[in-house]
Amino acid sequence: MAAAPLYLSAAEVARLLEEPGLLPLLEVALGRFSSADGEVEQPVRSTVALRRCRGFLGVMPAYSAQDDALVTKIVRFYQAPDSSHLSTVLLFDPSNGVLKAVMDGIVITDKRTAVVSAIATKYLRPPCLDVLCILGAGAQAMSHYQICTQIFPFKQVKVWSRTRERAERFAQRAAGPVQVCGSAQEAVSGADVVITVTMATEPVLFGEWVKPGAHINAVGGCRPEWRELDDALMRDAVLYVDSREAGICESGDIILSGAEIFAELGEVIVGKKPALCDKTTVFKSLGMAIEDMVTAKLVYDRWEAENRPKP
Repeated sequence: MAAAPLYLSAAEVARLLEEPGLLPLLEVALGRFSSADGEVEQPVRSTVALRRCRGFLGVMPAYSAQDDALVTKIVRFYQAPDSSHLSTVLLFDPSNGVLKAVMDGIVITDKRTAVVSAIATKYLRPPCLDVLCILGAGAQAMSHYQICTQIFPFKQVKVWSRTRERAERFAQRAAGPVQVCGSAQEAVSGADVVITVTMATEPVLFGEWVKPGAHINAVGGCRPEWRELDDALMRDAVLYVDSREAGICESGDIILSGAEIFAELGEVIVGKKPALCDKTTVFKSLGMAIEDMVTAKLVYDRWEAENRPKP
């Protein structure tokens, strides 16, 4: 019989991801995904609506022959005042299907999503990177704040949340000074990079507020009927996505605005499509299983290296 799978808690996953090294792995993975060379197998996320509970269950599998990794993430999302977003990552041995590890997926999701936004910003950034705006003040907001202020030379960070107390708590937890704004428009005004990480189902970011040439990482609005960005912004900006196939069937921002996708981020990374940094750009991030796969494999490999018997 196969040995019982390893279980890694959220705290252990967070500890194993403290060291840098995830960004270049995800950058390569995004390029590989968009290369269409058959090395990555990743269907669009399957979902089951939990209408009575105002939630959904999502299943996200991915396999990479080059990485020798097979992963499935199971995500549970509930839309409520005390909203909860739960996820579990299952790491398999692709050669025989044996389950090697079960990991709490919340830290993996927060970390890999923020790193992918940082990669998008790296390629699509405007010439000036003075002001960062974050709409939302939850866990994703903090993970984005941490990676973006580590990598980029922002001089000012502004945050807005529908609940001012949440924005103030966010500012208190932040490593540097953060300006809490009374409205989304105030936060967005003059920002070079805008990150939307909200629970919104209707637009909270409007094109008329956005500085020409700014870059937007749109992370919330992950259902076909939900959105964060208005029609004007979606139609006037150059639109990049993580997955074209997922974007046209999962993103309310894209579906409801009728916006045209210009390129996948991976296509920019491998040089198949240009980064139009002189334009206003939007990166619509829906999250992909290959990102979870790369992150979970890094966690497992680091755990294994720590626990390998000494010769």
